Amino acid sequence: MSKKAWLVAIIAVCFGLGARALFDHYQTSQKQAQAGALQSQGQPFNLYNTDDPRPRIVYFGYTHCPDVCPTSLAVLSAALKSLPESTRNAVSPVFITLDPKRDTSEKAAEYAHFFHPAITGVSGSEAQIAQLAKRYGVLYRITELEDSAMDYAVDHSSFFYFLSPNGELVEKVPHTLNPEMLIAAIERVTGQNKE
Repeated sequence: MSKKAWLVAIIAVCFGLGARALFDHYQTSQKQAQAGALQSQGQPFNLYNTDDPRPRIVYFGYTHCPDVCPTSLAVLSAALKSLPESTRNAVSPVFITLDPKRDTSEKAAEYAHFFHPAITGVSGSEAQIAQLAKRYGVLYRITELEDSAMDYAVDHSSFFYFLSPNGELVEKVPHTLNPEMLIAAIERVTGQNKE
């Protein structure tokens, strides 16, 4: 094969690989956008909204959770109430249900607002929730409950995920009973440290 033919072949391979990488990136971006397109109170809610520059504080749980979710959202509420209004307004707290079968967007919103009016409660399809959980490393599973009116529970990990407006994980705070850990993280991600 001549040098010219080799050069054309190499250029064609490079072009093909570049086109494939671009296509894969586009598909990944589309999947992330679809996963971020949730609902709150029956209205569209985009978790990845770059027009809203506030970091998101995301908590994954479900409204039938007997202990961990209410405790975590109460701690988040206490942290929000402890912050100056300017800092509180600089973040967007979001509760995402891991139980879209039972938790409509209205129910998730009502549940979140019970703890603090600034917390947006959202739901989505099972596929959207699974994709978001996978992206951020949220572990959860459905556990059948025999002889229970609830039918099943959702066992899940308990973290607060701090996200940039485009969905990048900025910080992750483990389950805590102390709002000071969340306050410190909020101050870090908003650049409003007291120091």
